[in-house]
Amino acid sequence: MKKNDVKVGETYHVKVSGSVADVRITGENPHGGWDGLNVLTNRKVRIKSPQRLRGKSPARPGGKRVRTKAEYEAEAKREADIAKAVDAVETGDLTKGVTVPTRAKKAKKASKDAKPATKRHTGERGATGGDVGDEPKRLSILEAAVKVLGERDPADGPLNCTQMVERMTAKGYWSPARGGKTPANTLYSAVLREINTKGDASRFDKVERGKFSLADGKGA
Repeated sequence: MKKNDVKVGETYHVKVSGSVADVRITGENPHGGWDGLNVLTNRKVRIKSPQRLRGKSPARPGGKRVRTKAEYEAEAKREADIAKAVDAVETGDLTKGVTVPTRAKKAKKASKDAKPATKRHTGERGATGGDVGDEPKRLSILEAAVKVLGERDPADGPLNCTQMVERMTAKGYWSPARGGKTPANTLYSAVLREINTKGDASRFDKVERGKFSLADGKGA
């Protein structure tokens, strides 16, 4: 790239330590070149010449920058341990770790008078689950989070996971399973996993560090 093409405030692909990273230009350096900030690590970077720039970082509709493969892999690695804890909570006792699944027993033949099992509400947009007008017996932690975010007072602003857990338990929407000692961490990991895997289809939006709101603007 040419020097005149570089603009302060824009994000560019920059060759840093042998690899390419996304760097936002924060200003010109008094010794030449520019100062920048690695958007993934938040570390300061000095760019001595425009030859190190590989073009602007692309953005997706709505002004949100497209995550690079390296960013996605780094985020996934950081969340791997938390994700294991989430699965442990959902399948059994967190203090005993992840339970290894065993082969399921052969299902008994259904009797003629047996009633079909009521489908559980999934919490996805447009999902029904169960008979019309029936309330699900128990919401999942993500469904309860959507409910409390939608009911919050706009003056409260975005909520962190501890606040959401306190509200959902106080209103009886959700309660931690026996042995679940870190429900806020469980919720945080589950929300991030939905944002990372579903992208624009996610029900959540990370507004600031550790705080979330509904992605569609409900309750904002």
